[in-house]
Amino acid sequence: MNELILNTGVQHFIIENMDADIMSVLLKSQQFEGVSQRELAEQLESRKKCRGKLPAWFQTKGIYYPNKLNIEQTSSQATAEYKSRLVSGKNLLDLTGGFGVDSYFFSKKIEQITHCEINTDLSEIARRNFNVLGRNNIDCFPEDGLTFLQKTEATFDWIYVDPSRRNDAIGKVFLLKDCLPDLTEHLDDILQKTQNVLIKTSPLLDIKQGISELQFVKEVHILAIHNEVKELLFVIEKGYVGAIDIKTVNLYQGQEDHFNFNLTEEENAPLELGEPSTYLYEPNAAILKSGAFKAIGSSYQLKKLHPHSHLYTSSELVEFPGRRFAIQTVLPYSKNTLKSLRLTKANITTRNFPLSVADLRKKHKIADGGDHYLFFTKNMEGELIVLVCEKA
Repeated sequence: MNELILNTGVQHFIIENMDADIMSVLLKSQQFEGVSQRELAEQLESRKKCRGKLPAWFQTKGIYYPNKLNIEQTSSQATAEYKSRLVSGKNLLDLTGGFGVDSYFFSKKIEQITHCEINTDLSEIARRNFNVLGRNNIDCFPEDGLTFLQKTEATFDWIYVDPSRRNDAIGKVFLLKDCLPDLTEHLDDILQKTQNVLIKTSPLLDIKQGISELQFVKEVHILAIHNEVKELLFVIEKGYVGAIDIKTVNLYQGQEDHFNFNLTEEENAPLELGEPSTYLYEPNAAILKSGAFKAIGSSYQLKKLHPHSHLYTSSELVEFPGRRFAIQTVLPYSKNTLKSLRLTKANITTRNFPLSVADLRKKHKIADGGDHYLFFTKNMEGELIVLVCEKA
């Protein structure tokens, strides 16, 4: 960490040159004594990445930014705020603290936070930024979280773990056993010092696999932002053996769509199929990731078009955690039927269909956009169909 970057002149330059071309900054001769152009460019790049992702940091003067990879790997402000709702108590250990975004939001809910980060520079950056942001209830330790846990005699109301998904040997990973720390190996050690663990994993992780590899899973939260799944969160309570609740949330434009169920409900829910009716429903990405394909239809009294299509229909319009459409036309899929629509532009979605969106656009010469929505899927008899829709 180069303290000279915090000088007034350097900070003024960083704020005033937010949209400067990074290459042009790198190619200029050194502008500030003791601060290389590379360091200057790194601050500009990282701050720019925080504009939408971490507005609290972006809007605060005097923040020291790590390299852009650390910013890319950290939780967003929206997901960190959501995680802070899941914990309570007097103290929490952030075992893999990183840039400190999660610790910052935990510190607003819990009296004392312990932030461990093995990268000493990143630990110092996080410590300094916590002071700038006015969070004085966070203690930073520049060491491996598991090592700290083995040495300390303290116990914690919660331990939070966000395992690193970059492996020096095989690159970017998502399986629990390939991440650091490996929670399939170290969860028992962690549970010696707490009753409650919150684990953040890659959205690519298979939920049932995660449940099978961990112990005492009480809840799984599937967190999406603007219909893109960003995080899976496993809530562990030592000794828990009951039904596992699956909680889906999609955050968008200041709103939240929630749908909750448990795995037993999904297994026992009836599957009711039906032909396309007046309205079409497409669950949001968090629900699709959850696998609540029967529970969602049963909960909203909708019929499913096909066991594997994950599209639903009804004769009356209902509130729904996803997209809703009015069905204008249902056609058997063929080149001639598509041609009869005379559409040169449409929004295309495929569900349980043999051709990709790109293939369909190329084959039928349909550009992206417009007010029409085409769903290429199968009906309950397994026949290929096209649903022509508009937003409801």
